[in-house]
Amino acid sequence: MRSAQDMYDLILNTARSDERVRAVILNGSRANPNAAPDVFQDFDVVYLVTEVDSFRTDPDWIDVFGERMMMQLPEEMSDPPPADDGHYIYLIQFADGNRIDLGISPLDRMDEFIGDSLSVTLLDKDDVLPAFPEPNESDYLPKPPTAKTFADACNEFWWVSVYVAKGLWRVEIIYAKTMMDHYVRDMLMKMLNWYIGTKTDFKINPGKLGKHFERYLEPELWQLLLNTYASDDYDHTWDSLDAMTQLFRTTALAVAEHFGFDYNFQDDEKISAHLKHVRNLPKDATEMY
Repeated sequence: MRSAQDMYDLILNTARSDERVRAVILNGSRANPNAAPDVFQDFDVVYLVTEVDSFRTDPDWIDVFGERMMMQLPEEMSDPPPADDGHYIYLIQFADGNRIDLGISPLDRMDEFIGDSLSVTLLDKDDVLPAFPEPNESDYLPKPPTAKTFADACNEFWWVSVYVAKGLWRVEIIYAKTMMDHYVRDMLMKMLNWYIGTKTDFKINPGKLGKHFERYLEPELWQLLLNTYASDDYDHTWDSLDAMTQLFRTTALAVAEHFGFDYNFQDDEKISAHLKHVRNLPKDATEMY
């Protein structure tokens, strides 16, 4: 595996030797002073160039960076549709384990593509880049909820929980898990971000997809969160849904108290009772109630 210095040298020497490239910016975890370095860190790099088309029409130029294991070109994909904003991206996993996420951005539109709080200038041939402040996580901190966004998250959590219960009763595990892990969990994670924000004055980054939650949640809440991850067993999935509702209720009440928001106890109480009822509903039931 090439060292970080080898990769930086390659990224910068490639830029220096190419007249189309006028500046290089480093973003992401390697620009983050709070990120612990490890072998999985990407090199998130932006090349500011005189024109983008030649980089796009001749993808073989990327071979200069080494043997590829795999590459993805988001602007050439149909699902999801490309941004088509003049910016081009090469996502490259190399055979030696290194990875570069390389953005190619037009220099004359750089104001649209720079401004990330985790930005470090690596090269500026024409002294055109602004003086970036010391890299910091300010763009990645959780934002406090409004009364509306809080209420909407609570409504969505309890509403979709009913779909999970329906899928479990029907013995449709894939449907139930999809509803639980792609909708109910989204609201739970949003609430946990807000909860951690209230404990840290919204000045700490809890990490993408909750990767640092263990640092900031009380041990009992962390264990409850782990309990929300179910196996393919139906009873275990019911237990995981129950853990979700407990954890959501606990953290939502704390967030509501912190901001002076109203928590809809009626939705909570009625849906919680309904979930318990459906779990015990006989499989040959012809009526729900």
